[in-house]
Amino acid sequence: MNLILQRLHNQHLSGMPFATPEEVVGWFGAVQAQDFLGSLWAIGMRAKNATEASVEQAIAERKIIRTWPMRSTLHFVSPEDVRWMLKLLTPRVIARSQARYRQLELDDTVFTRSSRLFEKALRDGKQLARSALYEVLNAAGVSTSESRGLHILARLAQDGVICFGPRSGKQQTFVLLDEWVAPAMQIERETALAKLAERYFNSHGPATLHDFVWWSGLTVGEARTGLELVKTRLVEDRVNGKSYWAPLDAQSQKQSAIAHLLPPYDEYTIGYKDRSSLIDPAHAKLLDPVRSIFSSTILSNGRIMGGWKRTFEKEAVVVAHKLFARLKPADERALGGALRQYGRFLDLPIVVKTNGESRR
Repeated sequence: MNLILQRLHNQHLSGMPFATPEEVVGWFGAVQAQDFLGSLWAIGMRAKNATEASVEQAIAERKIIRTWPMRSTLHFVSPEDVRWMLKLLTPRVIARSQARYRQLELDDTVFTRSSRLFEKALRDGKQLARSALYEVLNAAGVSTSESRGLHILARLAQDGVICFGPRSGKQQTFVLLDEWVAPAMQIERETALAKLAERYFNSHGPATLHDFVWWSGLTVGEARTGLELVKTRLVEDRVNGKSYWAPLDAQSQKQSAIAHLLPPYDEYTIGYKDRSSLIDPAHAKLLDPVRSIFSSTILSNGRIMGGWKRTFEKEAVVVAHKLFARLKPADERALGGALRQYGRFLDLPIVVKTNGESRR
């Protein structure tokens, strides 16, 4: 088993890209989206000819939905999946939040009242930014101070009352989920567990049961049930006493040099409990100790070889990057291709800064 090559293939970082942003999200089941602009690129880099505008258009057309379905973290999910995922995954998140709710004096009475206020403010297709919703709450005597507002928004999203709509300028908006997404038939719990397990191991495999537990937020028992229901449609490899599960058509062909500019919290880095394969131990100490492996990283042949950040100036995007070691010529050319892809995604010229020197 070649863990790196198979993951690159199954994460669609190599091979054939998807045709549309919604196909990307449907394949993964959920794409982490707490860093909004980064998550647009996470989807775009896996879709053919995608641009930042085309991914945002998919949001506006309700083809992908941004909400809090798992691990208290924002994700993009498909509209047909949003309700069964919320039902399956959010009860444990809500239960773990009870101590924080008590600290903030948030109880069922507050959440029920907030829900009614939002249903009135957002009815008939209205789209309001967070600040406007906070004004609605504060005007009704529901304080949003000390992060109460954010906890109310997240909880009502987890309850299926609201979700994110399209951006208005630079502001994220919220909408009523029942108005934004067409009704869908609820599925049985075991069916939901099986569906989530199959999505995860197909898109993230080879991966272990405990990787799936980390990604989904399920208990070990729940995750094992899901895996048991679908394992005949997966292939198992045992490495150092651990079972890794992957699609039956698992790919591991050797290929030419390949590079990627990964955004923060990309599924390739965030989607596993064990991330030891992602970086050479000699390079791990060179990662920013604050942002670490979840920051914007440069991937060369499936392994982290540096970090990058972007800024904008004079109608161009400036990408400053720092590598842990000098790349081979073929790998340098691959990185150049990844930079050009990012420029096409933003529809802007790329200016590359390496060690303070700029080049286009």
